[in-house]
Amino acid sequence: MNGSPNPSSSMPTPAPRHVCGIVPPWLLERIAELDTPQLARAASAARYSLLATRPYRFPEPGSERTTDPVRSATAGKRPVGTPERSIHDARRTETLPGTLVRSEGEPATSDAAVSAAYDGLGDTHALFAEAFARDSIDGRGLPLLATVHYGDDYDNAFWNGEQMVFGDGDGEVFRSFTSSLSVIGHELAHGVTQYTANLVYEGQPGALNEHVSDVFGALVEQHARGEDAASASWLIGEGLFTDEVEGNALRSMLAPGTAYDDDVLGKDPQPAHFDDYIETTDDNGGVHLNSGIPNRAFATLAVALGGNAWERAGLIWYDTLVGGLSERADFATFAAATIAAAAARFGVDSEEHAAVGQAWALVGIEPSA
Repeated sequence: MNGSPNPSSSMPTPAPRHVCGIVPPWLLERIAELDTPQLARAASAARYSLLATRPYRFPEPGSERTTDPVRSATAGKRPVGTPERSIHDARRTETLPGTLVRSEGEPATSDAAVSAAYDGLGDTHALFAEAFARDSIDGRGLPLLATVHYGDDYDNAFWNGEQMVFGDGDGEVFRSFTSSLSVIGHELAHGVTQYTANLVYEGQPGALNEHVSDVFGALVEQHARGEDAASASWLIGEGLFTDEVEGNALRSMLAPGTAYDDDVLGKDPQPAHFDDYIETTDDNGGVHLNSGIPNRAFATLAVALGGNAWERAGLIWYDTLVGGLSERADFATFAAATIAAAAARFGVDSEEHAAVGQAWALVGIEPSA
């Protein structure tokens, strides 16, 4: 595929907003069709998960997101840069937010999912505060709300425009969705995008929305572990699959298309180059598929620059996200914006500026003028 068409550029009205789930619908559909007795629970869970993911109200492009006044009543009362977390338990129902089981500063409970969600929200808050001087998801100290044990063997985690939601997985294909820090960071980053560029969740803008969440999901994990770009796995959802699956994660940023190759799930279908961009009406125009192209550009850039990925590559991407990016930006527009951001922060003749352009060239993206 040549050039950089934007499938949504001719649409006259704003696109609807959608639940941003970590597991793409086409993967759940494949699992739902299984008729293997050993994976009957997984098939049933996938069918349920496809039905249980209902659309929630997201802000329309161009509108300003307003915060729930109940949850925001304590905003601003804590020191800037300090998280305010609340973890709820849906108790295998679809009721949100569920029963409050842990608030900020309270001791850990015996529930591993509650602890993982609490810690993951804190790790995500820490990345944005320490690396980008951003105070929570909205930049103004928004309290962070999460619900665990959502649904009956629910096979997904999602950001619904208001909060994080985690399923427990089916135990045959997926483990608990709190088991991967990159998943927690990924989903909360959808909230950051919502409050900044608000990228429309379809086609190339939607793939960029997913890409940005993969970027910051990976950075949350690396920042929490103290990993530099060279030693990081660049895997999204590492640890989600059970031992029954031949695969490491849902996606590989550094090598899209290699995250899994399983007799049941099939082979990871993400393209790694723009020539292989997938035109489809499924998955909101392939948002989880085509995100692999910009993912590879970012991961390659971060490794080439060396050191901690959040210190140079991450700053460029963050500057791009908050720098007035169009809600319907395509890949070429986004690439141009990152190059401009690198020049603004590090200089036109800098190593960073040159490396960003080289990373986009590697995946076949020619920045728009």
